[in-house]
Amino acid sequence: MTSVALPPRRPRTLDLRFVLTVALIWTVLRALSTVLLVELADNWQDPSVYDDPGVPRYFQFATLWDGQWYEEIATEGYPEELPVGVTGAVRQNAWAFYPIFPFLARTLTAATGQPFAVTGTVVAVLLGYAAAIVVAGLLRERVGTAAALAGVTLLGAYPTSPTFQVAYTESLALLLLAAGLWLLVRRRWLAAGGVALLTGLARPVGLPLGLVALVAVVVRVRRRHEEPVTRGEYAAMAASLAACGLAGLVWPTIAWLRTGVPDAYTQTMSAWRRGEPVTPFWPTIDRVQWLFGDTAGLVVLATGLLLLVVAVAGPWARGLGPELRTWCLGYVLYLFAALDPWTSIYRYLMLLFPLFVVMVGGGWSRDDPRAGRVPRWLMVVRTAAITVLFLGWQVWWGWELFMFVPPQDNPP
Repeated sequence: MTSVALPPRRPRTLDLRFVLTVALIWTVLRALSTVLLVELADNWQDPSVYDDPGVPRYFQFATLWDGQWYEEIATEGYPEELPVGVTGAVRQNAWAFYPIFPFLARTLTAATGQPFAVTGTVVAVLLGYAAAIVVAGLLRERVGTAAALAGVTLLGAYPTSPTFQVAYTESLALLLLAAGLWLLVRRRWLAAGGVALLTGLARPVGLPLGLVALVAVVVRVRRRHEEPVTRGEYAAMAASLAACGLAGLVWPTIAWLRTGVPDAYTQTMSAWRRGEPVTPFWPTIDRVQWLFGDTAGLVVLATGLLLLVVAVAGPWARGLGPELRTWCLGYVLYLFAALDPWTSIYRYLMLLFPLFVVMVGGGWSRDDPRAGRVPRWLMVVRTAAITVLFLGWQVWWGWELFMFVPPQDNPP
């Protein structure tokens, strides 16, 4: 008999050793954040915010801010009618917050009997671990093991990373986003579309994710001569693009059907702007001009956008691939257009996790001869230095933003 040589098996991206290493890094960083949150909750937070003596302070502290809205949704659901003030304008209400996270917490509450303060925190922690592993796997396929671990380390130490263990949707958003990006990188078009639809019920990132899908489709079509595209794949790509587009309409449509008000969602969102309509780009421009002055504000904004383009477009980021580079640019453009930037900007920028790889010098393409010029020890030193910086910044964030000073305070 003639033996037939089999092609070498491709090593699994998420092998056990790698997953355990990611989990260990994440656990250490979450433990450090826990020390910070416990210290703030027990010794510094105004005790007037604690209204349930049967629940440990840590869990009540973890349910401040948006967590209170998610608790309302988990325990009472969404209002059938939009609440209005004396002027007739819609007041802040639960329709501004997406349902997957509070419904997961409510399911765990039904199974365990624990209050939302506990189950919401537990759900966030578990989803955070899952998100860290998916992010690590995505980055490992693009830039290798060392750079992937460095990126996850900086993500876990990021100033707002305590939100991965409080009743916030950061864990869920990161998990769905990383999964959607990974599926697009792997050309799993239908699955990517399904994840995109889920983001429409978790976090409004469907629009920039759709831009990534469009770029992924264009890249694939341009390679059709080397790798022919079947009719089925064309249909799957179209379905993925359509799903990304629909993701941005799912929640506003549900709010309309439940309340009977066609623009229930946008009216609710405008309540956080004191009733002002949502005008693309202008809130960001207005904010930076208020902070830095009319001319200096525009200079600061333009400089920041230019630095982002340089960071993402240069050869030092080529290893990320077109999908992750497009995400970084598209997501910032989306924030610029749709966000009223203030103290919550720290949280929103956390989804730019591919940039962490570039910051430590791990974004070079592995086919680029210049990639070997970045010694492993230098990447370790950069990662350690930035991690220490981030942890110090995390203390400031927890003290200044997450800790609530009654009667009103800047949100985290």
